[in-house]
Amino acid sequence: MALLLPLSLPQLGAVLAVLAALLLLLVCMIAHITAVKMPTLHRHAEEKFFVSAEGRKEPVPSIHDPPTKELSVVVPSYNEEDRLPLMMDEALDYLEKRQKRDPSFTYEVIVVDDGSKDQTTEVAMKYCEKYGSDKVRVLSLVKNRGKGGAVRMGVLSSRGKKILMADADGATKFADIEKVEEGLKNLQPWPSCWFNGSIWNTFYCKYKFKNYETRSPPFIAIVFS
Repeated sequence: MALLLPLSLPQLGAVLAVLAALLLLLVCMIAHITAVKMPTLHRHAEEKFFVSAEGRKEPVPSIHDPPTKELSVVVPSYNEEDRLPLMMDEALDYLEKRQKRDPSFTYEVIVVDDGSKDQTTEVAMKYCEKYGSDKVRVLSLVKNRGKGGAVRMGVLSSRGKKILMADADGATKFADIEKVEEGLKNLQPWPSCWFNGSIWNTFYCKYKFKNYETRSPPFIAIVFS
């Protein structure tokens, strides 16, 4: 009859390390087996263009294209005809003043009307007419996709090297973007993505940077209020 001798601390540590490695391998295998292909983005015919300030239908750009703006601001909006003007006034006032201080700074604001039943699109179009469709664009979705879906549609139609999500209610002071940018500078060398832990943001980082590394430096900063 064999006797079971107690393990010494080094031996016990080695056994635990082996068990941990086996557990990690098992988790990786399960993740690989259950992983699914990223869903294809479906756009309705009406969502493949935006209306310019002159009333022309222009095709939306793609995030796969090289960036042509320093900053894209995506504003998901659902029935926000009352609150949207306050946010837009503050954002555009800041962006215009910043561009005057630094002519190399370029931006765009993309208002994504998430199937609103009010005059959200009409309100947003007034800013497009005032500032021009190179700076303000309105993407009207055929049906409500939810906040995550609206943000995703806006991000995938953006032209900015940096992409900011801003709520239409103006809950966050827009000038605070400079704090975010300063934080991003301190992250050099650039990580594959930068996120605040939300499920959608994590998903988007994987979607963009694992499968479509098209922009350099490859990062996205999304701020949720």
